[in-house]
Amino acid sequence: MMNQQGIFIVIEGLEGAGKSSAVALVNAYLEARFPGREIVNTREPGGTPLAEEIRAIWKRPREEAMAPMTELLMVYACRAQLVEGVIKPALARGAVVLGDRHDLSSQAYQGGGRGLSEQVAALAKITLGGLKPDLTLYLDIDPALGLSRAQARGALDRIEQETLSFFQRARARYLAEAAADPDIVLIDASQPIEKVHEAIVDQLNQRLGVSA
Repeated sequence: MMNQQGIFIVIEGLEGAGKSSAVALVNAYLEARFPGREIVNTREPGGTPLAEEIRAIWKRPREEAMAPMTELLMVYACRAQLVEGVIKPALARGAVVLGDRHDLSSQAYQGGGRGLSEQVAALAKITLGGLKPDLTLYLDIDPALGLSRAQARGALDRIEQETLSFFQRARARYLAEAAADPDIVLIDASQPIEKVHEAIVDQLNQRLGVSA
């Protein structure tokens, strides 16, 4: 996989799965094993100045309930801006793009959690035009455990305040997508963090053709 073409790697998972530490690990891994290779870090929703403004509105709790379709359209507005302004140009010049979430999050959260699978599929087709990560590391965790970890971090955002059943539906979609796509690798995120990181490095070594 690791040639002169651009590579797109994504970290996915529910709240409390440990995405931030996984992103830091993968970034350090890439810097150490491929010195001189450009690495572009992104996050979704967000990743550009305009998309970050939308993200701030999207995540902030408020008295007015956000309609599911509003939530969906806002996240794809962010994604369209990020894909056209950052991801596609970076891949075209041969960079490694390391994403903290991408379209699989919408399939899980808005498709599974909100029940908007058809709308997600339609917007993904319009927005992505066939763009797909080369490798997705999905950090799987029981929603109850993940939410307890998120609560321990402090104040919860709008999505983190959702019901347990919402996250259970999202996880079910994550698992279904991982089972159907060989480019989505499931990592057990309920393990001690050292074991999680070992599993991530092992998968990177296999996928990128690096000797352990």
